[in-house]
Amino acid sequence: MADEVLLEKHYVEVCPGCKVDMRKLSNSGFPMKELFSMRLVVLCNALPISSLYPFLYFMIRDFHVAKRDEDIGYYAGYVGAALMLGRVFTSVFWGVIADRYGRKPDYFEHIVWPQHKHLDGPRY
Repeated sequence: MADEVLLEKHYVEVCPGCKVDMRKLSNSGFPMKELFSMRLVVLCNALPISSLYPFLYFMIRDFHVAKRDEDIGYYAGYVGAALMLGRVFTSVFWGVIADRYGRKPDYFEHIVWPQHKHLDGPRY
């Protein structure tokens, strides 16, 4: 009798884990929508990194940061490392925001909003 009560599924409306379990029960097929959204997130996460490095040499040269041309690679390494350190130090903050407000607002902040700012045009 007591084992039956413990094994019985009881879902709570506001519980995120219960929502996931209910979604798993209702969807028996391949999760294409979820995989596509994760693929989009991974792609948008890689774009800032891959688009930064081709322009670092010219940015450092044009800003006259390095005294000699041989030192440009040295300073480019610092700029690339600063990007990664910024990600390290802010990832905990964005994790807390995602835990508190949910994943969707966090995705919106990282994916949709930066694209919207670029579509507005340059601000000079």
